Amino acid sequence: MAPAQFDRPDPDTLTAFQEFGTATISSALREVCGVLRAYACGPVPFTMGRKTVGTAVTLSFMPKREDIVEGHAEESQEKRSALWSAVIAIQDGDVLVVDARGNMQTGCLGEMLMTAIHAKGARGLVVDGCVRDLPLAREIGLPLFLRGGTPHNAGHFEMHPWDYNVPVACGGALVFPGDIIVGDDDGVVVVPPKLADQVIEYCGTREGRETFERKKLEETGDIEKYYPLNAEGQKEYEIWLRAQENDDS
Repeated sequence: MAPAQFDRPDPDTLTAFQEFGTATISSALREVCGVLRAYACGPVPFTMGRKTVGTAVTLSFMPKREDIVEGHAEESQEKRSALWSAVIAIQDGDVLVVDARGNMQTGCLGEMLMTAIHAKGARGLVVDGCVRDLPLAREIGLPLFLRGGTPHNAGHFEMHPWDYNVPVACGGALVFPGDIIVGDDDGVVVVPPKLADQVIEYCGTREGRETFERKKLEETGDIEKYYPLNAEGQKEYEIWLRAQENDDS
């Protein structure tokens, strides 16, 4: 296997995404960038309250076919697999994104390999499928976004780790190595690096507007005026925004 090389986003860009929720980022991708399917539908948070922002390292599983793959029951065979290669490729700040084709029988990796990628600085794990050792995995400190858990491992032959750092489909979203992955309690979104600046700008503006809207809704409950802002509400927002800018200066 000879996976394509890819550039990792600037660390400051990743830091900026820490400030925004996936719901706001998804809106930015749709409304500003025209990207309609930027979220992974299937993987859900299994470590609530742990946010992840990082660079995608990808791993693809394929269904087992006996005439092509002998299986991975032997450790020596596993260590020649794309799974081992993906774990070795992980760098500080990466998120491992696994296309497991929605399979609910095979545990793509277990607590030992999750411990390894966490020690290497992985910021999260996103699997369109299952992992093993879920009770222990939750204690590692690695944010987990999964379809589920299973006692069954990939060595039981349903699925084969096929390739790594190639384009994959995870929960219906296209993910390239080097994409920006953001996950929180709402789910996971995929940000193409070339769109990052547009997304960050939109999110900053929208978060400020929503801070004002939320404040006014708490005070009045008036959705006709404040959600979304009508003309009168917009004028109030602009006055509030100028006051905030003056305070910051």
